[in-house]
Order: sequence, then structure tokens, then C-alpha cells
Amino acid sequence: MLNKPLITLLCFLCLGFSTEAQNEKNKKKDTTLGANKELKIAFDSTLVKQPIDPLAPARAAFYSAVLPGLGQAYNKKYWKIPIVYAALGTSIYFYTSNNKDYKRVREAYKRRLAGFEDDEFQGRFTDDGLREAQKSLRRNKELSLLVTVGLYALNIIDANVDAHLLQYNIDDDLTLKPHYKIDAFDNTGSLGLTLNFKID
Repeated sequence: MLNKPLITLLCFLCLGFSTEAQNEKNKKKDTTLGANKELKIAFDSTLVKQPIDPLAPARAAFYSAVLPGLGQAYNKKYWKIPIVYAALGTSIYFYTSNNKDYKRVREAYKRRLAGFEDDEFQGRFTDDGLREAQKSLRRNKELSLLVTVGLYALNIIDANVDAHLLQYNIDDDLTLKPHYKIDAFDNTGSLGLTLNFKID
């Protein structure tokens, strides 16, 4: 049977070797972690964040007010320019068409009141029919004008909002994530929202 001092010495040696192995393992881990830190710092320093221009939305809105579609070009959303011109062109077309028809019907009604019977609507519309046609065409003309002004304003608003969203911060330092968790004890679910806000 081995004596107690020898057993104690063997235990201390084994303990010493295991701690030395653990220290060596920790050193390797630290050097790897340090290399990762340096890599991360080098990677972060290469990221170039575009500076925020607080006047960009106002500038885009001004350009769209001067010439529809110019604000969209300023925001580099060129695909929106044909949509802007198609919408404005359609509403302007309906306004001019309704205005032209309104003037024709009004002129015919004036001639009938003057006693002439040679207008283009003779035999198709009575005097009351011409009056109703004038009301309807005037309403359509005003509605077309209102739609045109609304689309012009929408063009300006779109350019402004687009310029705001182009500068929107989508960094991981500020995140809002929904999560759903099932409780294993009573088998019920819980819905939550996590807000992360990091300041470096």
C-alpha cells in the first residue's frame, strides 16, 4: 500500500497539470478572442455610414414642387417618374375634356336662350337636358381639377417621405423585435416585444 505522502504528492501533481492545461487553454482562447476583437474593430472601422442630411427631405419636396418627378429623381427613385407623369397627365386630360364639353353645352344653351335653333344638340337634348348636362360637366371638371391638385401634392409628399426614409436608421443598435414564448408548465403562450438600445 502506498503511503500517504506519496498519494498526496501525486494528487498535487495531477492537480497542477490540470490547472496548467486549463491555463494553456484559456491563453489560447484569449488570443483567439483578441484576434476576433481586432478583426471586429477593423471591420467596424471600414463601415462607412452616410451622414444624415436634415435638409434632404425639404430639398426633395421643393424639387417636386418646381417640376413634378424631379424630387423622385433627386431621391434616385427613377421608376416613380413615369407613374407621376401618367397620373398627372390622366387627370389633366379629364379636366380639359370635361372643360371642352362644358363649354360646348353652355354655348348651345346660350344660343337656345337667344332664340337660335341651329346648335349641335338640337333634337337630342331639351333645354332642361342642356342645363343638367352643364351641371354634370361642371362637377366633373371641378372634380378633375381637384384630383389634379391632389396628385400634384401627393407627388411632393412622396418625394419628402422618400427622402426621410432613405436616411432611416436600420442599425442593430436600435431594434424592436416581437417574440412568442410557450410556457411549458401550463401550455399557454405569451407574446412580447423586446427593445434593444445600445450606445457605444
